[in-house]
Amino acid sequence: MVEDDPEIQVIVEDALKEAGFETAIAPSAEEAVTLLKGKVMTYRALVTDINLKGRMNGWEVAKQARQIEPDFPIVYMTGAAADDWTSHGVPNSILLVKPFAPAQLVTAVSNLLNAGTPTS
Repeated sequence: MVEDDPEIQVIVEDALKEAGFETAIAPSAEEAVTLLKGKVMTYRALVTDINLKGRMNGWEVAKQARQIEPDFPIVYMTGAAADDWTSHGVPNSILLVKPFAPAQLVTAVSNLLNAGTPTS
């Protein structure tokens, strides 16, 4: 999960953990890409804010994730960039517009994971 706002980080992390998901938190796009490329653990989905502080944004994190795994499930979160989703969004992704209920996030992640084909 990539989110630079600590308050939203906690809400998203709590919702995912309560739903049984193990989370890895990156406060920046650069850190998220490092985690993805480092393959310290196997990630099954990406939840990313779009407008992040730093040189990279959530669209770029998603592109990097898709270079590693072309069908990687992605949930984008945004308060301002929703109109860009059709041009930047990728297949097997969902856009949630802030504010959203934690249950909406859990449903989005679950739907993407259940729609995907199992990988070995």
